Amino acid sequence: MDGYTVPNFLAQRAFLTPERQALVSEGTSLTFKEMHSLVLKRAAQLSKAGVKESDKTGVLMSNSLDMAVTIHALFYIGSTAVLLNNRLTSEEIAWQSNHSQTVIIITDEQCKSKAPVNICETVSIADLPKAESGLKSFLAEFPLEKPATVMYTSGTTGHPKGVIQSFGNHYWSAAASALNLGLHHQDRWLLALPMFHISGLSILLRSVIYGICAVIAPSADARLLNSLIHQQKITIMSAVSTLLTEMVQSMDGKYPDFFRCMLLGGGPAPLSLLQKCAERGIPIYQTYGMTETSSQIATLPPEDCFTKLGSAGKPLFPCSISIQNDKQNCQPNEAGEILVKGANVAKAYLYEEAELTDSGGWFRTGDIGYQDEEGYLFLLDRRSDLIISGGENVYPAEIEGVLLSHPDIFDAGVVGMPHAKWGEVPCAFITSRKHLGEQDVMKYCQEKLAKYKVPHSVRFLEKLPRNAARKLLRRKLKDILQGESGNV
Repeated sequence: MDGYTVPNFLAQRAFLTPERQALVSEGTSLTFKEMHSLVLKRAAQLSKAGVKESDKTGVLMSNSLDMAVTIHALFYIGSTAVLLNNRLTSEEIAWQSNHSQTVIIITDEQCKSKAPVNICETVSIADLPKAESGLKSFLAEFPLEKPATVMYTSGTTGHPKGVIQSFGNHYWSAAASALNLGLHHQDRWLLALPMFHISGLSILLRSVIYGICAVIAPSADARLLNSLIHQQKITIMSAVSTLLTEMVQSMDGKYPDFFRCMLLGGGPAPLSLLQKCAERGIPIYQTYGMTETSSQIATLPPEDCFTKLGSAGKPLFPCSISIQNDKQNCQPNEAGEILVKGANVAKAYLYEEAELTDSGGWFRTGDIGYQDEEGYLFLLDRRSDLIISGGENVYPAEIEGVLLSHPDIFDAGVVGMPHAKWGEVPCAFITSRKHLGEQDVMKYCQEKLAKYKVPHSVRFLEKLPRNAARKLLRRKLKDILQGESGNV
């Protein structure tokens, strides 16, 4: 679709439905017309600060109205927004800023202490030059192939890669989601996930493409989020399993009838969580997606939640999924690497010559899964996380699901540890609500898992290492094991 354009997302929305509510954030409410005016003024400020079209501009901010306005303002200027994870260390942020060749970083009071020194210029929102009026000339149309954002992958293994997401990627992602979830003009989407991740940014962009309101949560506190669902008449929310678990544990009663969708990503949901959500009347849409697919690419509707337990559903309407081993298509129920295809899939990583997809448009995700006879996708694990024990494939996510079904286990992670006889065996790391012994955990697993899948060892942690998107950082669990072996 190179050569095609779409209207500037926010400017077009402000033209079509100017008085419709666009954004709510900590007591402030904006219509699309008001947001457009605010963005024009911010764009003028950024231009005075040195932001130029086609430059890469870092955004190191916390979820807020300011962050939303700044992202749109960079689009108006034509500058590519490099969305920096504010939960990383200063050293990690410096690496990404240097690798992306970011010219200037826009930050806020909460995050400015992490801004890198001597990499590029940093300007706080509070210190931006004054602008009496809005930007006179802005990017009224977005070329579909033009880079809109750069997001670095989670970095669960090695150095992260910068994913170039075009305006076309974002537009097709929003369109695919709407074709799946349906679209109601009264929808209100609770934005509780960080906007420096695709899970959060996609909500901001969908709100202007759809013409619905995004409600920015000031924090990911479970009780606060439950309260906002009632107070703000939220109809849709995106979450990951760990966050949803906290919300279910802290909620009283059921969600209101107007709440129609809990979009759940971040890996297979434990059966125990799905059962609790069913008891509370929470409609769960399990999804599969990643930074490279500009959000979800497959989704399971709630009516299939239990009949297709553990499935991420079927590909969204404009997308395709294939399972392959050694470049050969797998049979139904045969595990292999998951390949995805669609206009929402990014074309390249930043400063890497090879395209992200092959000649047929397929992206190899590195995830392992299978499709059943009806085409439902089941995600097993990351290929890099696979444990091979005595020739048997052991999927950590399966063991974690069993561990999380234990009423006293709050969080769990599993990695492989070296074993003289079997090559590798599973080792579990858990956070428990009350005292549990290693034998208690092993006995519970023995009742539910094949012998070779039962953890050979259990470590108890106060908190498991997770990134800003709440994804488990298995490499840090492996670091703990390596540290133990190094001290022997």
